Amino acid sequence: MTTVSSPRKPSHAGVKMTSDGASVAKRLQNELMSLMMAGIPGISAFPDADDLTCWTATIHGAPGTVYEGLKYKLSMKFPATYPYNAPTVTFKTPCFHPNVDMNGGICLDILKDKWSAVYTVQTILVSLQSLLGEPNNDSPLNNEAAELWDQPDLFRKQVLSVHPGNDE
Repeated sequence: MTTVSSPRKPSHAGVKMTSDGASVAKRLQNELMSLMMAGIPGISAFPDADDLTCWTATIHGAPGTVYEGLKYKLSMKFPATYPYNAPTVTFKTPCFHPNVDMNGGICLDILKDKWSAVYTVQTILVSLQSLLGEPNNDSPLNNEAAELWDQPDLFRKQVLSVHPGNDE
């Protein structure tokens, strides 16, 4: 009796990472190129110096939101297991928001339990830009911001009081 083995489906569990993280580097280089080619208004990100696993990103508050006209810098740190594990993303610019704590930590499901390897830097930044205008007040990291959200004038005043300006 002859046994025919069927081809195995590729799985990230069997992917061997080289010591220099060549798989992660290739993925991040591709994502950088895709992000630059997409030209999405108000969103950008670039690696820091020579370290492809540490990026600085910028998002602009979307028009028509309390964040309009403001820009925010973020830090993105990619693990050796990226894209199978989410990067660590934090606000470097102080951000008064229901889902952002005072240390820049972010409560966003796609950066936590809803992470998927199909997500990219572009996906993350578009989601964060959207989160600025549409917070999840059911899961606040900043209770004061969540309570003020329904009062746009007071909320905007508080946003401006913690934002250092656009001259970073």
